[in-house]
Amino acid sequence: MGLRCSQTVPAVVLIVVAVVGILLLVLPAKEMALPPENMYGIVLDAGSSHTSMYIYKWPADKQNNTGIVTQHDECNVKGGGISSYADNPSGAAKSLEKCLEQALTHIPKFRHHQTPLCLGATAGMRLLSITNASKSQRVMKEVENKLQSYPFKFKESIILSGQAEGVFGWVTVNYLLENFVKYGFVGHWMNPGRDTIGALDLGGASTQITFETSEKVENKSNTMELKLFGKTYRLYTQSFLCYGQDQYLRKLLAHLIKDNYPNSTVFHPCYPKQFNESVILGKDVFDSPCTVDSKPDKTDLEMNVNVVGTGDYQNCLKNVKKIFSFENCKYSKCSFNGVFQPSLRGRFMAFSAFYFTHKYISTLTNMDMTSPNQTAKAVRRVCSMSISEMTTRTKQDEKYMKNVCAVSNFVQVLLTQGYHFNEVSLPSISFEKKAGGASVGWALGYMLNLTNLVPAENPVVMKALPIGPWKGILFLSIILIFFALGYLLFVYRKAKANEGMV
Repeated sequence: MGLRCSQTVPAVVLIVVAVVGILLLVLPAKEMALPPENMYGIVLDAGSSHTSMYIYKWPADKQNNTGIVTQHDECNVKGGGISSYADNPSGAAKSLEKCLEQALTHIPKFRHHQTPLCLGATAGMRLLSITNASKSQRVMKEVENKLQSYPFKFKESIILSGQAEGVFGWVTVNYLLENFVKYGFVGHWMNPGRDTIGALDLGGASTQITFETSEKVENKSNTMELKLFGKTYRLYTQSFLCYGQDQYLRKLLAHLIKDNYPNSTVFHPCYPKQFNESVILGKDVFDSPCTVDSKPDKTDLEMNVNVVGTGDYQNCLKNVKKIFSFENCKYSKCSFNGVFQPSLRGRFMAFSAFYFTHKYISTLTNMDMTSPNQTAKAVRRVCSMSISEMTTRTKQDEKYMKNVCAVSNFVQVLLTQGYHFNEVSLPSISFEKKAGGASVGWALGYMLNLTNLVPAENPVVMKALPIGPWKGILFLSIILIFFALGYLLFVYRKAKANEGMV
């Protein structure tokens, strides 16, 4: 009987395997794409005051030739911007090492050789290239050599134009707000059909405004067409070099010193009352192409000047306006300094130093800034505060608070008189630091544009059965298993019965 069982069990198993195998062969198979692996990209944003590294990732098969990109990681480089290493180019390269080492561990090793690596330098390096082109070139060469020493796919190390910086910032804003594509409830990326919004960026050495327009752009240098996710966008963009936060403060201080030179004490209407500091005319004021026009003749650049704050809102506003020129427009309409600007359109997002200025004003005054009048009242309130009151309320150091009145007035004039935001359009601006879990700036927009140049990876394909036949085979297989088990139980009981009869 044992022999009979040993012959029966393999026979049953073979029958089951044979039936399942035949069914798998004769039923039609369907090709199914497996979810793609992620690709990665690294962008180093070399700003005028600091450098940040962003790691992005996107599905390897892409969407309408542009990657669906999300922020994977972020690292802030210690020290100043790479332009601050003008006299120590190798120091600029070395400063990037810690963040690049972080990238090695945060990106899968098998993707290193496919990961594009880029560095974009902005207004700080644009200024250095104006004042000393050879130093600028040496810094960029050292940085490039450092990037090429890593196992990533080095793409470029460049100084971005102001227009490119503005456009890529606009791309970032609209991507994060899902104005280009969004993930639908059916599990597919789709075009939401939304209007785009404008981008306002305020850095350390320049400021940018970019928005979609249907008007004729009278100065061709202000227009750019961009194709993303299968659609073409026509943009107006303008970058104002020397109108970033840090350089504007230099320009304002240079203007005040020029009017009082060679006095060793200068009263600053935008500094808080009773606040004072000592500055060196060369290092702190006139060693910049942004202030060269304000330098008095035969200036002693080693001279120390004591700057005393008076906290005078009206006088501060009057002097801030002098940094702009609202005359001599050769076009049908201008923003400032004779630059063409079409009519504002739709909503805007303001980021970078715009965000921090707005945050400081809100924290200090608890006032809404929903109109030009309300904004002016809030700024007036800020300028009336002492430095101790400001540091107590914000828990920030004096070195940041001393400039809040000055920068607040600058932002007020820039938005309302420069860009012409009014009672209707000013409330359309949202001030943001992050959106959708990613930092707002030009780097993400740059990576989105770059993914147009990164080849898509073919999806992995496997053979899979349609769901109906698959269920049928599963059901039949279960029936056969139960049949086999039942048959084995029958044989076992029969054998036991036979043993009992012996």
